[in-house]
Amino acid sequence: MFPRSSETPDAVVAHAPCAAPETLSVATSAQVLRQFRQVFSAVRNHFHQMEKLAGVGGAQVWALSEVGRSPGLSMNGLARAMDVHQSTASNLVRQLVQRGLVRTEKSTLDRRSVCLHLQPAAQALLSQVPGPHQGLLPQALAQLSPQALQQLSQGLGELVLCLAVDESAARTPLANL
Repeated sequence: MFPRSSETPDAVVAHAPCAAPETLSVATSAQVLRQFRQVFSAVRNHFHQMEKLAGVGGAQVWALSEVGRSPGLSMNGLARAMDVHQSTASNLVRQLVQRGLVRTEKSTLDRRSVCLHLQPAAQALLSQVPGPHQGLLPQALAQLSPQALQQLSQGLGELVLCLAVDESAARTPLANL
């Protein structure tokens, strides 16, 4: 089912959590794959519905929601709230300013920083879009018990090691994937 690795011993050690092909349970693997499909489908459908109703992408709706929740929020504060890179938040805000949904003003404390505020059109837009504005997955994760969340984190951590994924994708909003 899975090809044997021809990596050097050092590289194999880095992928130690990956099970050897003969120890994999085909039924369990298929079940987990179906569960991933369900999660991805739900997330994708929610973001498509948001975009259809709002005319802006899901990440932009989430950004608007965060700014609405914290008027005067800084760019770095938005990046932290969304758990994205500051440049990603900056690009989202630039698009929202161009659409007339957000206005920026220089911070009185640090003239290099800007404070973000919703325009009236953004308030109207948010009232038309079904929640959760941050997306289904962050809301669902917040509803898990601490034990379930820790188990999920551990299992996904092992999966990430097996996939040898690009770590920069970790800070990309799901709506932009």
